[in-house]
Amino acid sequence: MLPSLSTTREAQELLKRYLPVTRLVPASSLSQHCNAYLKLESELPTGSFKPRGAIFGLSREMSRRKVTEVVASSTGNHGAAVAYAAKLLGVAATIFLPENPNPVKRARIAAFGAKIIEVGRDLSAAGEEVVAYAQTRGAYFLNDAGDSDLPAGPATIAIEILTQLPETDVIYVPMGDTALIRGVAAAAKQIRREVKVIGVQAERAPSYFLSWKQGTAVPTETCDTIADGLATRMPDPGNVQSIREVVDEVRLVSDEQMLAAIRHLLLEEHLVAEPAGAATTAAFLAGDAKGQNVVLIVSGCNVDPQILRRALCA
Repeated sequence: MLPSLSTTREAQELLKRYLPVTRLVPASSLSQHCNAYLKLESELPTGSFKPRGAIFGLSREMSRRKVTEVVASSTGNHGAAVAYAAKLLGVAATIFLPENPNPVKRARIAAFGAKIIEVGRDLSAAGEEVVAYAQTRGAYFLNDAGDSDLPAGPATIAIEILTQLPETDVIYVPMGDTALIRGVAAAAKQIRREVKVIGVQAERAPSYFLSWKQGTAVPTETCDTIADGLATRMPDPGNVQSIREVVDEVRLVSDEQMLAAIRHLLLEEHLVAEPAGAATTAAFLAGDAKGQNVVLIVSGCNVDPQILRRALCA
């Protein structure tokens, strides 16, 4: 489940047709004790890093067989990315969301013309429904957590970072279903082995943190966090083994810390970030930054207006 560097470079060549290289910008408000930089994945067309994996995964499958419909389960950003990729590549898309989804993310999915089905209380429940739908319809299920092609897309972020800042010492990566961190960590370690990769997960959705520590999949009863992009409770055993191979450390951040990080990024760096996108800044602000050159991946900007108000009024 870890992409090779050759596959990642193949993904990079493909994605050049559709996506810009995202900026790596110095964060002066965070650079008191080291050189901190923000990797702005929020600048991609759907407002998150997810199109990298969706475009590459769907393109790979279409090279193998005829695909007329692609389906996905998502809390929002992956769904928007699949809808965007489907529109680019000329296939229909159906996205399964948990009930009462982030309205900003739902609107993005709708704007790309995908059919939306809301079902279940969380991503795991929506995932069960999408499997049955795909089997019945013969649709391609582009599974963010389990697709073997997809992680090479987000892995291209590491190539960009280490091209923009070859002397990078540490990369902080949000950790939800782990496709992002598996890709980034695998590519970073193959290019510059000494780079340290730190995963960041929500304190109220710690399934992969617990799994990384214990070396086996540890599900949780709930994943009740404001960071819907980090809200996983049923870890994939293969993904657990993969992150244990390439991730050096995993940290937890509270909802309150993410709200503070959203406020900090908006007021000090003039950047909008959703809770998952601000999670790396939250972990960094909590202290113990190591290395001279530290990169924080800002994975998305699709923040629910209510969450943004909470952040600013806290």
